[in-house]
Amino acid sequence: MKTAVIVFPGSNCDRDLAVALRDVTGTAPVMIWHRETELPDGIDLVGVPGGFSYGDYLRSGAMAARSPIMRAVAAAADRGVSVFGVCNGFQVLTEAGLLPGALMRNAGLGFVCRDVDLTVGAADSPFLRGYQLGETITVPVAHHDGNYTADADTLDRLEGEGRVAFRYAGAVNGSARAIAGIVNPAGNVLGMMPHPERRVEPAHGGTDGRRLFEALLSH
Repeated sequence: MKTAVIVFPGSNCDRDLAVALRDVTGTAPVMIWHRETELPDGIDLVGVPGGFSYGDYLRSGAMAARSPIMRAVAAAADRGVSVFGVCNGFQVLTEAGLLPGALMRNAGLGFVCRDVDLTVGAADSPFLRGYQLGETITVPVAHHDGNYTADADTLDRLEGEGRVAFRYAGAVNGSARAIAGIVNPAGNVLGMMPHPERRVEPAHGGTDGRRLFEALLSH
């Protein structure tokens, strides 16, 4: 499995994601600077990491979404390549139009940094095949702008098409319908605010996040 991690100015979780991918796949990912215009041949998974790209200037993810490499990421997603955006990466994917909706300031305007329980949704996606529908997993969050927002028609469409990948099991950030992660219609693009790459080995306090990456490897 050949993977790549995109790096923007201000990314600070790119190494976390790279280490998780290396540990699960056995091969270190290619680190791609945002000014590049092409992805290496044969990439199976593109990771868009967390952090504060461009210092969250304007809107979180808004500037990173217009980086040259994102055109190549969008084209890869259209070809069926798996694309995973976590935290700021989820924000980038919505700003780039790969996923609907937007991530707004948390309810209460506070930074949330703690473990949260997630309920696994019904989304038909390779990312979720290591989990059971309705299963509760525990994964850390660390964000200030994680309040998922969309109009009622979009939310109904996500629900109706089975594209809600994860929901918060309790109050976290005010997200509409407790949405923590969604997939695109084809299921090969996943955006989520919690950090599964920070829960891949026992030293992290659990391995619930590891199964997401293992499912992709099996796929």
